[in-house]
Amino acid sequence: MSSTGAWVGTWRPHRPRGPIAALYGSPGPKYALPGLTGISKHDPTKNKAPMFSFGTRHNLINCDCSPGPRYLIPSNITRCGQGGTPAFSIHSRLKEPETFQAPGPGKYSPERSGKMIFHSAPAFSLSGRKKDGSAHETPGPATYTLPPVLGPKTVASASAAAYSLCGRSKTGSFHEDLKKTPGPAAYKVVDPCIYKQNPPQYSMTGRNFTPSESTKKPGPGEYSPEKVTFTSTKGPSYSFGLRHSEYIAPLIINVTE
Repeated sequence: MSSTGAWVGTWRPHRPRGPIAALYGSPGPKYALPGLTGISKHDPTKNKAPMFSFGTRHNLINCDCSPGPRYLIPSNITRCGQGGTPAFSIHSRLKEPETFQAPGPGKYSPERSGKMIFHSAPAFSLSGRKKDGSAHETPGPATYTLPPVLGPKTVASASAAAYSLCGRSKTGSFHEDLKKTPGPAAYKVVDPCIYKQNPPQYSMTGRNFTPSESTKKPGPGEYSPEKVTFTSTKGPSYSFGLRHSEYIAPLIINVTE
């Protein structure tokens, strides 16, 4: 400030002689003090009170302990037994117990006991094929293949000389290039302009135009000198005012006769 009356006393702002903590950015309350509760990260300068942890229940205790209040005890059960009025449940009628009746002669079928006493011929039933039997099937004769007898790949007999029809190999053929040297066709034709006089060349480029200003300029007809009122006297002009209200009282002038 330029005015000296704004400052109180003899103090004036000046640069500090030494470093001040307010000039440097500190992290603030970022580092919290250790807590006084719990066992983890406790303040070592303070005493700890006795602590008890809520541990998990071991498996050995579950075998010997009682189930606890797991079962729902009905309200009519007392220490003397079941109390209350007699109650009846809605169930189906039980069958009356019948006396044991010994089987008579008509209960037995001696005609069906022939297979148990006498020898019977083997009988086969028409049942469906089980799925488990497919895993224990043995291979049939058509599963095995005998070694070929014709051709060069015979095992038990001698074979005649055989020739295969394969493609021509480049290795060892008559047209193999042992020196791997390039032929005349491997080189490109050198441009004559490199080792002879270079003729004049013309490129086909687009037509260039001289830089000019492309903005449109107003002509004489764009100006209206008759509307200029700054340099000459302006004639009287009348504006279209607002329409007055119909309820305004007219101007009455006292006319004496």
